[in-house]
Amino acid sequence: MAAYVIVDNEISDQTVFDEYVRNIPAVTETYGGKYLVRGGAAEVMEGDRTPHRVVVIEFENLEAARGFVNDPEYARLAEIRRRSSATTTIIVEGV
Repeated sequence: MAAYVIVDNEISDQTVFDEYVRNIPAVTETYGGKYLVRGGAAEVMEGDRTPHRVVVIEFENLEAARGFVNDPEYARLAEIRRRSSATTTIIVEGV
């Protein structure tokens, strides 16, 4: 069953964040991840939560999604991301 990593980034330093963006695809590919959404326009239809830069990555299964998020290189890049954005990351199982 597919699993999805969903990320919302509120970017505070675009220059530093760009370093993360340049390097994270290699880690994503290691786990077979496929970007479905990568920072496109988001429109709030209900509620008062305002998304910022939304990313959705599809993985073959929950194990691959967790492997991606727990990868040591991901952790290194996440430190760069944390210096340049406030981020919420969740994993959701597909149907």
